[in-house]
Amino acid sequence: MNILISNSSDKPIYEQITSQMKQMIISGELEAGTLLPSMRMLAKELRISVITTKRAYEDLEQDGFIYTVVGKGSFVADKNMEFVREEQLRIVEEHLSKAVAGAKAGGIELTELQEIMRLIYEEE
Repeated sequence: MNILISNSSDKPIYEQITSQMKQMIISGELEAGTLLPSMRMLAKELRISVITTKRAYEDLEQDGFIYTVVGKGSFVADKNMEFVREEQLRIVEEHLSKAVAGAKAGGIELTELQEIMRLIYEEE
C-alpha cells in the first residue's frame, strides 16, 4: 500500500492516512474484501505510532469503508455507492471552497468563475 505522509501538511497524520485510503477504495485500487495491513505493520511501514494507525482505521470503519474481523484483520468493505457519492461531493466542495476564496481574493466575479468551471468541466 502506497501511503505518503507529509510532515508539512496542515492535516494530522491519521487524517492523511484516512483520506488516502478512502481515495484508494473509491477509485477501486483497493477492492472490496481486500485484507489491509495490520495496524502494527502499517505503523512500522510508515514509521509512525500504532495509535495513529488505530485512529485512522477506526475512522475508516466508522465511515463504512472498512470492517474488522477479530483475529483475522481489517478488510475493505463493499462500496455503498450513495456513501461514495457523498464522500466525493464533500471533496469537491472542499476544493471549490478554496477556488471561491481565491477568486474573491483576486477580484474574479461569480460569472467569470462559473465560466471557468464550465470550460474545465467540458474539457474532458
